[in-house]
Amino acid sequence: MNQRKTVGQSWDTFAEKALSGAVLTLEEGVSVLQANNDQLLPLMKAAYRVRRHYYGNKVKLNMIINAKSGLCPEDCGYCSQSLVSTASIPKYPLLDRETLVAGAREALQRKAGTYCIVASGRGPTDKELEQVVEAVAEIRATMPLKICACLGILREEQAEKLREAGVHRYNHNLNTSRANYPSITTTHTYDQRVATVETARAHGMSPCSGVIIGMGESDEEIVEMALALRELDADSIPINFLNAIPGTPLEHSERVPALKALKVLALFRFICPTKEIRVAGGREISLRTLQPLSLYAANSIFVGDYMTTKGQDVTLDHQMIEDLGFEIEETAI
Repeated sequence: MNQRKTVGQSWDTFAEKALSGAVLTLEEGVSVLQANNDQLLPLMKAAYRVRRHYYGNKVKLNMIINAKSGLCPEDCGYCSQSLVSTASIPKYPLLDRETLVAGAREALQRKAGTYCIVASGRGPTDKELEQVVEAVAEIRATMPLKICACLGILREEQAEKLREAGVHRYNHNLNTSRANYPSITTTHTYDQRVATVETARAHGMSPCSGVIIGMGESDEEIVEMALALRELDADSIPINFLNAIPGTPLEHSERVPALKALKVLALFRFICPTKEIRVAGGREISLRTLQPLSLYAANSIFVGDYMTTKGQDVTLDHQMIEDLGFEIEETAI
């Protein structure tokens, strides 16, 4: 890995910039990603200073339900559910209301504060939207959970219906940089993703948008992603590390090394200091035994499985948080 020698670099300077509201320059951001590995602990200490200021030692837990699997007309190169994927995965239409509600009860058992209803596809049909709305209304009436929906590109009236039903947050990831986007997906554009995040915000839902690291982007582009999400003012930022699934166009991509993944998390904490930074898909693959260190920069994780890939056992996640001396954040509706 290309590393930049950081002679005399004080990462506390970056923490101070973040705490004062100043923005790292592109060059400063790249210096985080290319820091020598012997700088990792001072770097994480500085990131933790910012994380502790805004979030203390609380950790937010989120749980995904794969509400609709496969059957997607989009050609996203990282995704096992896409039109161009030959991966062997379950394929089924949108789950019924009872199953979605049962998933919410499971989220509570896992101590998750946010339940994420995620469906494959370009965007929801009106029938699918109504199924989600009915499930959300029942969950909100009976359980102390925040609801995040991730259903693809939204129309204005669909966003309003989700907000009225009680959806707190809407997720639509930018995934990669503007420049790299056409090499990852051609069936929709980067600007369409930005527009969906803005539509969610305009209709009163908290905007959630993140990235997937490891899809051929440069270090400069990773910094640009962080700056774009700061500009977009996403409240929650999931940082995924590519899980190169056999049968997808990116199946031969190299794993993001653990130390690089930690530097990415520190970078996003410096650039988006007040936001929920979530270690998301691929953390078990990239971070491996260094997962606990990620929570010195991030303040949120997923518990349980992802869309079509397995996550770490929830008991291990709870133990990891406890062993760090951190606390699971209780839901506040």
